[in-house]
Amino acid sequence: MSQDTVVAKRYAKALFEVAVEEKKTLEVEQELKALVSALASNNDLQRFISTPKISGEDKLAVLKQTLEGKLSNVVINTLELLVERGRMSILSELLDSYVKIEGESLGLADATVYSMYELDEQEKKAVAEEFGALTDRKIRVSNVVDKSLLGGLKVVIGDTLYDGSLAGKLERLEKSFNDKHRR
Repeated sequence: MSQDTVVAKRYAKALFEVAVEEKKTLEVEQELKALVSALASNNDLQRFISTPKISGEDKLAVLKQTLEGKLSNVVINTLELLVERGRMSILSELLDSYVKIEGESLGLADATVYSMYELDEQEKKAVAEEFGALTDRKIRVSNVVDKSLLGGLKVVIGDTLYDGSLAGKLERLEKSFNDKHRR
């Protein structure tokens, strides 16, 4: 585990504790996601933040001016700490750690569901209920359309892949045939 990951976990834990006190855990998650996404999509802002010749005060002033009214004080205070300490590079790791801590604490899990077509809300709900019962967590589903699937679904929750795709079933069937013939 890298030093940045360890540091990101510490910041995430502290941020989560403050968010719990203020009853804003999900709001903070959404703000962090929006912030990471905004920074990732803006090359000029990335260069500005990563330029060592620009002082932390100047970076902070621009960020505050840009983000004023869009983020809660909890997230802005965390952003200030990251800028002051030259740790803006860990922001996406901080988000990942925050989501994990939040999920463990609140019994949430994010599932990425790969399917041939866009799932409607009823189908997402059915997947969430089925995998929620399996994992004993409240599942939040995000759908990714994967045209390479022949049918069925692939569901990724944390580090676990549940492969219910037709290709995955055929692969497992082929493996079982091969295993029987080798004996």
